[in-house]
This record gives sequence, C-alpha cells and structure tokens, in this order.
Amino acid sequence: MHRAARIEDWLHDRREHSARRRGYQPTVIPYTGYGSTAWVRILCRVLLAKPEKPAKRTKRPRADGRDAGIRGWRSFTSVPVNDVTVTIEIDGQTHRVQADRGGVVDTVVPVSLPAGWHVARLHTEFSAVAEAPLFIVAPTVGYGVVSDVDDTVMVTTLPRPLLAAWNTFVLDEHARVPTPGMAVFLERLASFTPGAPVIYLSTGAWNVAPTLSRFLSRNLYPAGALLLTDWGPTHDRWFRSGSAHKRDNLRRLAEQFPDMRWILIGDDGQHDEAIYSDFQRDYPGSVAAVAIRQLSPSEAVLAGGRSRDAVLIDGSPEAPWVYGPDGSSLANQLVAHGLL
Repeated sequence: MHRAARIEDWLHDRREHSARRRGYQPTVIPYTGYGSTAWVRILCRVLLAKPEKPAKRTKRPRADGRDAGIRGWRSFTSVPVNDVTVTIEIDGQTHRVQADRGGVVDTVVPVSLPAGWHVARLHTEFSAVAEAPLFIVAPTVGYGVVSDVDDTVMVTTLPRPLLAAWNTFVLDEHARVPTPGMAVFLERLASFTPGAPVIYLSTGAWNVAPTLSRFLSRNLYPAGALLLTDWGPTHDRWFRSGSAHKRDNLRRLAEQFPDMRWILIGDDGQHDEAIYSDFQRDYPGSVAAVAIRQLSPSEAVLAGGRSRDAVLIDGSPEAPWVYGPDGSSLANQLVAHGLL
C-alpha cells in the first residue's frame, strides 16, 4: 500500500477511536442507486456522527426553509468507518457487504424488481436503518442520460485548482448557481423516453453527495444516481484520478446496459470531450449523442483552457455531437436530430 494511504488509514483509526470515546455512533448515509430488473447497484457511506439531540425551539425557522450556514466543510468533519459490515434489505432479501477503507459501499446485488422507483433498507449492527432510493430500468428502455456536474449543471467560475476546495469547504450550498437552461434540458431528455435513467457522473467527493442532491432537487433537475469518488490516496498513488473515475463508470454502464444508448452531457473546460470521444470509440453502439456546453471566455480561462483547443467534434449521423452555451441551445440542436 502507498505510504500516503497508510498514513490516511492511521489518521482515520485515530479519529475513529477518539470519536467513539466521545459517543459518536455509526450512521449510514444512503445514496440513490440504480439497476435492471435482475440486479441493483447499492451506494452508501458509513460515518461516525454525533447522536441526534431533541430539537430545541430557540429561534424561529427561516421563512425560506433554509438552515443557516450550510456549507460543504461540515460534511468533511464526520469520521468514516472502514471495513464495517452493512446489511442490505430489499424485496424481502438480505445481503451483507463490507464497506471499503473510506466507509463507502458500492456493490451490485442480485434481486428481481419491476421497473420504477424502489427503496433499499441499509444499516450496520449498531446504526439506525436508512432508506436508499433505487431506480430500476425496464428492459425496453433504449436511452439514458449521463451528465457531468461542475460547469455543466452548476456554474463554478473558479480556477480548477481552487474549485474543489471552494465548493467543498466555503460556499453556502444555497449560493451555488445552476447553469441556465440545463435543468429544463435534462428534464426534457428524461421525459422524452419514459423510464430513462439519469446518472450524474462527477469527480466530486462522496462527502458532498447530500449537498449536491439538495442542489439538484432544489433547482428541479431530474432525480438520478450520483456517481462520485473518494478523495485522498489510493493503494498505489497520492490522489485518485478523476478522468479514470469517469472512464471506469462509463465502461461499467455500457457493460451493465449493453442495449442502451446514452446521451452524454459535459463541458469543453478540460477532459469531458476526450473522455466521451474515447468512450464512443470503444463503445460506438452505446452513444446516442454528445452535448457539450461551451464555456464563456472567462469561464474557459478559469477552467484551465478549452480541451482540443476548441476544435468541434462532428460525431456521426448516428451519434451527433452538439455544442452550445446553455441548455436551450443544446436542446434545440437535439430536436433537429430527432433525439428530443
């Protein structure tokens, strides 16, 4: 194991020991999963958190329903529980799986469910039961949507080296700005093919998943699974590769749904075009179209420049590439191709 990973594990062990002494208890944080009528992909994370105290009526709630001062850094103060056994209860079946060294569970379990939304019950030996939403895709559904997050559904306007730190540790979640027209664009795509899965594929950390889910819901993006990553060192390197994370999950989706064609949505900030182009080359039958949001000149500078020096990719008649500055422009072009 890489030295950095050993150091991280040692710090996690110290923090876990200290948190348990202070009465912190295991808590399962459920994430939206997806699957077919024969299997489901379960996603969750196990953390140590303070026991909930009875609510005190010390002040009037905000008129807009917001909790004051919700910032991403709070999600990083919880302690992950590694190698803990998580029990999954779904459709009368029980499965037990092991969380990884970051407390994350990402596993596929066999189960027969009809298409639509379902719920899995997740818990550890000493935690309360948490319910994870699951979207089951019918075998007859032929299209799905995969979308990037930063600079695609959410405007960031920050230099890439500072982006993750700012969005994670500083920015109030209610101050994050949706990209113009993208919520309507994704909702139209999801509605065009009833039962189509929507996947949000990002290099963000699992720690921000609850915040990101609230942002998507509040701004009327269609519900879907989040495929995020675990920051920090791996067994063989200092930091995880965001590009590898996206490529691996796209390959996984293509293999899990071999008859489905995906509409891939991203931006021209840095890597999305290259990742989607490589995926289309390797799995040509799995791509229906690629929609790339073009950053403004100032956004492109902050993002580290445009990929491919802003050379547009035409794609093919069977899988066109469209470019536009917002969701409305991208939608109009997909209408012309009969995909919306």
